[in-house]
Amino acid sequence: MKLLYATKNPAKIEAMRRRVSVLGITIYGFNELNMELPKVPETGKSPLENAIQKAKAYFEILKVPLFSCDSGLYFDNVPDEIQPGVNVRTVNGKRLSDAQMQEYYMGLAKQYGDLTARYKNAICLVLDENHIYSAMDRNMESEPFIMTSKPHPKTNPGFPLDSISIDIKTGKYYYDLQGDRLDEVAVEDGFLEFLKKHTGNADKGHYTDAS
Repeated sequence: MKLLYATKNPAKIEAMRRRVSVLGITIYGFNELNMELPKVPETGKSPLENAIQKAKAYFEILKVPLFSCDSGLYFDNVPDEIQPGVNVRTVNGKRLSDAQMQEYYMGLAKQYGDLTARYKNAICLVLDENHIYSAMDRNMESEPFIMTSKPHPKTNPGFPLDSISIDIKTGKYYYDLQGDRLDEVAVEDGFLEFLKKHTGNADKGHYTDAS
């Protein structure tokens, strides 16, 4: 099965492509389409609302099976007013560049000490007008990790905060993770379970009955 991942981020596309290859799903992204696409507003109050909003909007334009993902970033033991939530890249109404994001979150880590963080993730899959599935399950959440004020010497476009993110299990910066562990922190197992459940019968001409 072939699915469009509704993103222009090549790092996200490659990570998802590697992870879902075991399901026999071929992933492609906006960068492989020979067309200009409008920017879809993301006005939801949760990752799930944003994922649904994006997936439905792009399906209306493209009419191909696709999915959209969205994430919110949450810290332990910080005031509610500075919790990023769905506004990971937008602070005080300003959309930040990769470098500005790193600087801002390093500043929080300096202020509050190394932060225990997690991503709450959501997905919406649109196979056709009548088969739309979405979820924001616990098994889609990232494992807790440390966000630090001491950056890794390299940066990776597409995952700017990985330069200040440390895997608790290994004690390594995300940029230093290799192979399966790297893909595990980029794409959680819950996404695989979701896609397997809702695309399993698609190639046979029918779909599972799911909410």
